[in-house]
Amino acid sequence: MFKRILVPTDGSDITLHAVDTAIELAKVHGAELLTLSVMEPFPYSAVSEIQPVPPQEFIDAQHRVASQRVEDVRARATAQGLPCRAHVVEALHAWEAIVDHAKAEHVDLIVMASHGRKGFAALLLGSEAQKVLTHIELPVLIVK
Repeated sequence: MFKRILVPTDGSDITLHAVDTAIELAKVHGAELLTLSVMEPFPYSAVSEIQPVPPQEFIDAQHRVASQRVEDVRARATAQGLPCRAHVVEALHAWEAIVDHAKAEHVDLIVMASHGRKGFAALLLGSEAQKVLTHIELPVLIVK
């Protein structure tokens, strides 16, 4: 039924449940597994000369962290005999990067974690999962 499954990762513990679910689904369906981590862009400002961290140092650190996240997913999949393609992208909004990546890679299922924020916290912080659900027309499995 599913041929390409995308599992975004932010490195959190809750994401591991989504990763394990995506791996199992990929194995059952004989699907290709893809993982994605989104790096934050450097927060340029009008007073950039007083930034505590130089831009390239910030970008390099973001890339290291994001790369480690997708490598952790790839290792988890490989340990279960499933190959996994890993991608790192830079975006201001993670949900947009997830939607764009899913479309570009012709994914037919996204498996992602929800941190389960409710009430005022959800209103203030928003939900990446909710935004993905709102902006894409393909199945999204939310794992809590």
